[in-house]
Amino acid sequence: MGHHANNPYGSGDKAVRAIDRKREQERKIMLSAAYKYADELAMKLVQRLMDQHIIETTSDSAIREIFANLLRNLTEIDDFDLQYKIAPLRQLTVNPNFISLYLTQYIIEDLINHPKIEDVFGDDIDVYKTVDSILDKIRPTDL
Repeated sequence: MGHHANNPYGSGDKAVRAIDRKREQERKIMLSAAYKYADELAMKLVQRLMDQHIIETTSDSAIREIFANLLRNLTEIDDFDLQYKIAPLRQLTVNPNFISLYLTQYIIEDLINHPKIEDVFGDDIDVYKTVDSILDKIRPTDL
């Protein structure tokens, strides 16, 4: 007679795999949209950052170019490097947008040292909310 293995965690494994597939699909869609709309998103992002008094710059076009390049190059970043970059902010909010986290950390850690940036204001959550107010548009809602 055949033996039936009763795994009480089997249904949980299925749920975890389904969530992982959903996240990976969401990630691919967002990376594709970030690449495709990099210039438009960068323009809106820099404008929003200036309107919200998060950044002061002597050249908004230079900062737009930086963000457009970051958005276009996200697909080339190794997953480990991306996770390492966003690690300090991962617990900032529930269900964060990983691209918003990445750009927030970039603003806080790297952009602040750019010669065209006069100053960066606000705490981490203020910067994240401002960035995400633009980038939440590329996050799929129907997955």
